Amino acid sequence: MGRRLLVASDFIMSFLWVWSSVLIKIFVYKIIGFGRDDIQGEIFKHALAIINMFFFAFLAKATNGGAYNPLTILASAISGNFTQFLFTIGVRIPAQVLGSIVGVRLIYEAFPAVGSGPQLNVDIHRGAFTEGILTFFIVIVSLGLARKIPGSFFMKTWISSLSKLTLHILGSDLTGGCMNPASVMGWAYARGDHITKEHILVYWLAPIEATLLAVWMFKLLVQSQEKDKAKRKTEKSD
Repeated sequence: MGRRLLVASDFIMSFLWVWSSVLIKIFVYKIIGFGRDDIQGEIFKHALAIINMFFFAFLAKATNGGAYNPLTILASAISGNFTQFLFTIGVRIPAQVLGSIVGVRLIYEAFPAVGSGPQLNVDIHRGAFTEGILTFFIVIVSLGLARKIPGSFFMKTWISSLSKLTLHILGSDLTGGCMNPASVMGWAYARGDHITKEHILVYWLAPIEATLLAVWMFKLLVQSQEKDKAKRKTEKSD
């Protein structure tokens, strides 16, 4: 039952995530009336994005691990047992993808002129590098926060949200700065280009490889620090 609830949470949170980004834009540009090039409008939109990330962090805590991003659960699954890894890639990630696809489908029905979602605006190699490097840094930040500030929900969420927003802004003009394969899959499926080489390489393969690299490097760093601490304790005792 616990796993079923977790999968249901992944589906619902992924569904809500694609909706939230659209609703924020509609609220800022249509309801409030800010222009696309208005600096105040951009600041207001980014402030709402941070509030939105706090909301989803609360949902993740309330559902005991529900997530809307495959990379988040993949990073933890790599460090877990094999059964957890299979459950993550075989059940949880597909649930997130399905939630995003259903969410985008309903968005198009409700708001036909909403746009086409994040798209690749550079060549495939530069796009893959961009999504890869953005993913690498956000995974490193997430792993570091989970280890260094395990008990501070507000501080951890604040740092994580600012990091995600900063990296998103840096990559928004190139690839959309998504760092979320499930969300991109929802929009790509609606456009009909979800099985193209560009989509698979830039928004799936590169972020997954970056996640694996980040987890591996973080483990090496942690092991090195633990060895240094053990060595210092030994020297002090001697």
